[in-house]
This record gives sequence, structure tokens and C-alpha cells, in this order.
Amino acid sequence: MRSYGHMAKAAGIALALAALTAGCTSVRDHRGYLIDQTLLDSVQPGIDNRVSVEKTLGRPTFVSQFGEKDYYYISQTVKTPPFRRPQTSEQTVLRVRFDASGNVVGVDKRGMEQVARISPNGDKTPTLGRHRGLLEDLFGNIGQVGASGMGSPGGPTGPGPNGS
Repeated sequence: MRSYGHMAKAAGIALALAALTAGCTSVRDHRGYLIDQTLLDSVQPGIDNRVSVEKTLGRPTFVSQFGEKDYYYISQTVKTPPFRRPQTSEQTVLRVRFDASGNVVGVDKRGMEQVARISPNGDKTPTLGRHRGLLEDLFGNIGQVGASGMGSPGGPTGPGPNGS
């Protein structure tokens, strides 16, 4: 009977460890356009136009705002490791270029080489200028305002508080 009890405890511990480590796996999430290579290959420059592209590929993720109104279809796969921020692991940007009359000129496909990794500098934005301390912030303007008689060289000239 003792061996059965030890086996049950060992199985219980193994089950508990498996449950704990199951929560420590990365989560994969797909965002954006689902690329179907067959549909993408069916879009032909010189043959298709804006209407046929929308019927084939669907509405674009966004349309360019300047120049020719190109269509962009964006697809991302994001991994979220446990206790960390999400990270883009795969990205595809499809760009369908049109001429002035709305006919397809070309289809471009870009990947992760277009992703820019930036590292913000903490919670403060560095700026040019003086770095002032607390006392300078509190008392730095004493003697600066109204030193020559409240705005005009000869002093206040009118009935208002600043000579107006």
C-alpha cells in the first residue's frame, strides 16, 4: 500500500508542475490581413484595377494619403512571452500600386526588414537647454519680471496694472 501512496503523490506533483509550466508558454497571435498566396498571385499588373483588387483581396488595411492611392495590406504575427511585452515575430506588407487611371502597376511584398526597432529613453524626452533644479524652478524668476519699471523704460504710464 505504501508504494501506491508514493506513486499517487508523485503523480500529483507531476500534474501540479505540468499545470504551473503550462501557463509559462508564449502566446502567438495573428493580427491584420490573412495572406492567401493564390489570391495574391491572381492580381495582374495591366489587367486588374481598384475594383477587381478589392473583389479579390478585400478592402485594404489602409490607403496611402499622398501621391497615388496605393493599397496596403498588413499582416503580423505577434508573440507574447510570459510576463513580457508582445513582440512582432513576422510581418508582411503588401503594397498594390496603381497608375493615375486606377489600373494595377505592380504588387510589392515586404517583410521584417521594414520593421524599425526603437528603444525609448525612459520616461523623459531629452531636450536642449538648461537643466534646472527645484530651487531654480521655484525662485529663478525673482528679480527678472518688472526690473525696469513694469514694461516701459520710464515706468508705468497708464492706469492699468502694467502701464496699459
